[in-house]
Amino acid sequence: MDNLVTLSEADVARARAQVEDIVRASGTTFFWAMRFLPGEKRRAMFAVYAFCRIVDDIADEPNPLDVKKRELARWRDEIRSLYMGRPMDPVAIALAEPVARFGLAEADFQAVIDGMETDAAATLRLATRDDLLRYCDRVACAVGRLSCRIFGLGRDVGDKLAASLGLALQLTNILRDLAEDAERDRLYLPEDLLADHGVTARDPKGVLADAKLIPAVAEIGALAEGKFAEARALIGQCEGDRVKPATMMMEAYERIFRRMRGRGWHRVLELAGLTKAEKLWVAFRYGLL
Repeated sequence: MDNLVTLSEADVARARAQVEDIVRASGTTFFWAMRFLPGEKRRAMFAVYAFCRIVDDIADEPNPLDVKKRELARWRDEIRSLYMGRPMDPVAIALAEPVARFGLAEADFQAVIDGMETDAAATLRLATRDDLLRYCDRVACAVGRLSCRIFGLGRDVGDKLAASLGLALQLTNILRDLAEDAERDRLYLPEDLLADHGVTARDPKGVLADAKLIPAVAEIGALAEGKFAEARALIGQCEGDRVKPATMMMEAYERIFRRMRGRGWHRVLELAGLTKAEKLWVAFRYGLL
């Protein structure tokens, strides 16, 4: 970053405190997965998460599309300013040191914003399987690439792990949230997938009511299952301490995935998640051991 502005210790401390408040308030598994990292890596991951949380909230808020686009454009400018050495927003200030220390790529932050622009639309449809993969890369794999830099993984294995685990996690999210997304006129199952399996409806609720949806969901499930297997193999090639947070995230999401798969894809619209006890077990097993 060139022309870096001088940030006072007080500015940085306030920014870090705000970032941690955002992460704590989210109530996410992410907090437990990352709190076991060494200080500088934990602060870096918290800052990345806070950025993702903010732009995700912009996309999800019930505001007019032009308002959402304006807010996302502001964050595009904020990220550009960050890489020019002039962060202004507290979260961008908290990102300044991690960007410099870990070599985080601006393109990955911008990719996340690209994904949020997709989510911001009042009606969401994806045309092709490639569109689905592109969306997953933006909202999940890009975050994985940032994370793997912070974990200290080599670029080759890190990018492969980000691709496989990011896709596995996001596809699990999509399958888990089909009914909830349909209520908001969102459908992440692409049209070419539905057409190949004989689903003719295109409105989300109509799609979910079609019995032919089951094999389409099973295809996405098979892809997610394969990506979990790839991610597990890649994690096995890494130093355990460096990938402990990724292992925790994988374990939590794979448990949800196995629950959905085990009860059958014809029941995919039923709620699926982890109990508090399961979350605590994952945190203990992969965080403390």
